[in-house]
Amino acid sequence: MAHAQPSHLRPALALTALVAVVELAGGLASHSLALTADAVHVAMDVVALGIAVAAELQARRPATARQTYGFARMEVLAALANGGFLFAVTIFIVIESIHRFAAPELPAGGLMLGAAAFGLIVNGGIGALLARAAHDNLNVRAALIHVAGDALGAGAVVIGAVVVVVARAAWIDPLLSLFVAAIIAIGIVRVVREASDVLLESAPAHAAHDAVRAAMREVAGVVDVHDLHVWTIGGGSHVLSAHVLLADARISDATTILRRIEQQMRARFDITHVTVQFECESCAVDDRIVCTQSSAAHAFEVGG
Repeated sequence: MAHAQPSHLRPALALTALVAVVELAGGLASHSLALTADAVHVAMDVVALGIAVAAELQARRPATARQTYGFARMEVLAALANGGFLFAVTIFIVIESIHRFAAPELPAGGLMLGAAAFGLIVNGGIGALLARAAHDNLNVRAALIHVAGDALGAGAVVIGAVVVVVARAAWIDPLLSLFVAAIIAIGIVRVVREASDVLLESAPAHAAHDAVRAAMREVAGVVDVHDLHVWTIGGGSHVLSAHVLLADARISDATTILRRIEQQMRARFDITHVTVQFECESCAVDDRIVCTQSSAAHAFEVGG
């Protein structure tokens, strides 16, 4: 299972808090809606990153007798909470932008530009830091979307500040705020959809049900596969359970087949936890044979 190191998220949290303070001060001093709205957005992301840090620590706790898969889904819950924060910030930006269109106010372009440029540079660095750990970690990916939204907001404000300085156009401030809100909304949909898929125990996109079943049937000795389930625990940990129909085989042969299935699933689909119940089409009365028949209760279950 791949986890981002908490050392990645902690400096991201501190730097994001710094950006929020600088942008808020700059937004209030320059009377820029876009900069002030982005500062509020960043401030909410400070809370979101704090949740992400806490979730990382929880996800590393070992399994217990009650939480037998551990606490990896704390990351999923944190991702959903982050999506909720982003949604609230997006609504705020839209409402304030509409108000500003009704009552335009020309911000101080130079001050607006300096604060936004600072935010853009810092958020770019934070994004590069988190990107290395975001591939297999939904929680860090959600945090990265926060940071990307911050960088996009800061970039939009930089553009708006240039327009304000050059053309003295007050309308660009709320217009760019609405643009940032739209981009953030796209990120919300993505994170919530992925988190919901994990909670609903959907098959991962890279491990579609039919593809996994076909790969298992390629293993020598496997006749068929049924009752197949593939789902994600969290943090890139994927799980499989299935009933596998075999030709008549000795127990030692079944164990070899299980190892081959495990290797196939790990190599092709990154599925690291495999639980298989073996069955056979027919068998003689032989304790060495792995089978299940209605007339003879010979069953063998192997878990990996």
